[in-house]
Amino acid sequence: MNFAIISVILILLISFISTLVIAGKGDEAYRKETKRNTTNLTVIYTVVIILSIIAVGLYIQWFI
Repeated sequence: MNFAIISVILILLISFISTLVIAGKGDEAYRKETKRNTTNLTVIYTVVIILSIIAVGLYIQWFI
């Protein structure tokens, strides 16, 4: 039991440290093109939400 707890804590620490190391290395091109990236993400989310609402509506109409 102690081995399992120690293993989990060790994996959590390694994951946390790895995340911090990777997060520290930002992509400069992404930072320069923030407006375009934000616009692209907004369009993607809008399309997905609209398609999801249509899919739920069709499901309710046909199956309920």
